[in-house]
Order: sequence, then structure tokens, then C-alpha cells
Amino acid sequence: MRIGLILAEALGGLRRNISMVISVVLVTFVSLTFVGAAILMQAQIGTMRAYWSERAQVVVSMCSTLSESTECVDGAASEEQTAAVKAQLEDDALSRLISDVRFETKDEAYANIVEQLGEDKASLFSAEQMSESFYVTLKDPAQSQVLVEAFNGKTGVEQVTDQLQYLEPLFSALTVATYIAVGIAVLMLIAAILLIGTTIRLSAYARRKEIGIMRLVGASNRFIQTPFVLEGVFAAFLGSVLASAAVLAGVHFGVDGYLRGRVAFITTWVGMKDAAIVVPVLIGIGIVLAALSAGFAIRRWLRT
Repeated sequence: MRIGLILAEALGGLRRNISMVISVVLVTFVSLTFVGAAILMQAQIGTMRAYWSERAQVVVSMCSTLSESTECVDGAASEEQTAAVKAQLEDDALSRLISDVRFETKDEAYANIVEQLGEDKASLFSAEQMSESFYVTLKDPAQSQVLVEAFNGKTGVEQVTDQLQYLEPLFSALTVATYIAVGIAVLMLIAAILLIGTTIRLSAYARRKEIGIMRLVGASNRFIQTPFVLEGVFAAFLGSVLASAAVLAGVHFGVDGYLRGRVAFITTWVGMKDAAIVVPVLIGIGIVLAALSAGFAIRRWLRT
């Protein structure tokens, strides 16, 4: 009976403050949608970084007849210079860091140019003008600087390229976008907390006579407070559910339905499983913040 009475009081309060409840639902919805987006964006960055880190290589490009760097003053790298680079890669000092080495000949490099540019544009070059290259896959991509320092400035080596460095601007841009989403989410959550507290105080003021009667008949503070807390929790729960639906829809239609088929160079995307993990997090955040905000507001009001 007490539970039924508490629920009846909570539902009555929601009906009396329907406009404020709708405001709480909408603010919670928007703020938690940004929270969910930020979580999924960070998960996407981590997935992409892990995927490309395993596949990114350090490319040691030998001098060609077209090279203009100071290490290529004698023209194309000689067989002895290429053999010296290969021997250094196989030496114990570097081999312990390397998981695989692939050597690309001039003919293979020219075939790649033909595939990328087409035969008409590739006909401007010849296979003899191409560079021979060593494609080095490291056990730990973080150790790429060791190879860069080992071969930079070496005679016969035109340049040493860490492929992972080309992806860092993309990771940085996505990280900045995540921070922006988190910042907006925090501001919206603060607004939701303040709005919930205001709603509860207004509801308590509207029912001040009922609260006074409850106190006279010996009702405990917990019994008085619970309906108000449930009002805030219910409104925040609705907002959390809407935010969860928006996150699921965004992944289903935005990622799976649109981006996955149009952005070919990204092969690993967050999916519905990742979104499903975010859903209870959003609902939990909404309920906990609403309960804390409503509980603090009504306790403070009852003391006055």
C-alpha cells in the first residue's frame, strides 16, 4: 500500500508539472545523445588506431634516377647500398623489432604506378626510374622512430617514411571532435541537473500543504522525498531511452547504412554491438544524475 501511494504521488506530480517534465526529457535526451556519440567516437578512434597500427609500415625508399636528395648525389642506389640496407635490417639490433620485411623491386613499383594512375599516365615513367623499397612491419609500431633514425641520412636511401604518421592528423581531428561532443554533453547535463532540481522544488512548493499534513501525521522524510525523486528519475529515464534510441539509429542508419559503404579506406567501424553496450551506460547516467539532483533538491527544500 505504501508503494502504491508513493507511485500515485509521483504520477500525480508528473501530471501537474507536465511542461517541466517534457523540458527535462528533452534536455536529458540531447545531453545523453552527445555523451553516447562521444563514447562511440572514442571507440571508433581506438578501433582504427589498433587496426592501422598493426598494418602501418616503415618504408625505406632507395635512391632512383629521379631522386634529388643529398644522399642520392650518385643517382640510383647501387646493389651494394641496397644489400647494406638489407643486411642492417637483418642484423640483431633491428631484427628483434621487426616482424616482416618485404622488398619491392623497380618492376613491382612500376606495376603499382600503372594500377594507380593507369597506363596512359604511367607511360611518362619507366621501370628503371622507379625506386626500390623495403616495407618493414614492426612488432611494436611505437618503435618506428628507431628505424627512421637508423636509415635517415644513409647513403643510397632517399627517404624513410613512417606510414602511421599520415593517419595522425585524422586521429587528432576525431579526438578534437570527441572533446567538443563531451564539452557540449557536460554543459547539457549541467542544464538537465539544474532543470530537474528546479522542477522538484516547484513541485514541492505546489504541494506544500500536502507535505505539511504528512509531517503532522508523522510521515518520515524518506516517505515524503521518494515521490519527488521518482518524478525526476522517471523524466530522466524517458530522456535516456530516447537518447539510446537515437544512438542505435545513428549507428544503424548512419554508420552501417551510409558510411560503411562509402568510406572504403576505413574497414573497421563501430557496430550495433558497441551501441548496445553504450545504451545501459546512458540509462545509468540519466537515472543516477536525476536521483542525486532530485534528492538533493527536495532535502534542501524540506529543511527550509
